[in-house]
Amino acid sequence: MARLRTGHALLAGILLSPVLVAHASAAPEKAAIFGVELFDPGVAGGRKARPDEIRRLGLVTEELRKALTADNVVEPVDVGPQAAEIAKQAPLYKCDGCAATIAKTLGADLAVSGYVEKGSNQIFNLTVTIAEAATGKVVRGGRVVIRADTDDTWAHAMRWVVKNRLLAEPLPNRS
Repeated sequence: MARLRTGHALLAGILLSPVLVAHASAAPEKAAIFGVELFDPGVAGGRKARPDEIRRLGLVTEELRKALTADNVVEPVDVGPQAAEIAKQAPLYKCDGCAATIAKTLGADLAVSGYVEKGSNQIFNLTVTIAEAATGKVVRGGRVVIRADTDDTWAHAMRWVVKNRLLAEPLPNRS
């Protein structure tokens, strides 16, 4: 009974492979996690977010940051040094890859950005993408519908999109 079956021995050998052990303990890649933005297509020319929307955007940005940094999925970099450029390029969801360029300038490997699209007073779409900073290529993305305008629903939506879309599988070539 103490004898391992051939399949189990093979599995144990794979799991203990030095390459996999080294890869598993590798430092996480650096990511520029940008603030989640508001897109309100019902207002021609755009508008500034209301104070309650600004607070919720901050809330979902923090949820995104917590979810991505938990378990060392990524190491966040400070985006503050590029605040002027971020403001100049905003909104990042419309700037055709500028988030990756800014992330690269910050020394990040990945650019993480997102926006909430207002559909009505109670229905919103939350979209988040992760792109390679060097190329701008999107490596993962996700979208979820928020069906109520509360802190809890917005935070839950962000946790859901990270768990079920962004990190449902390990990031390519990363985990």
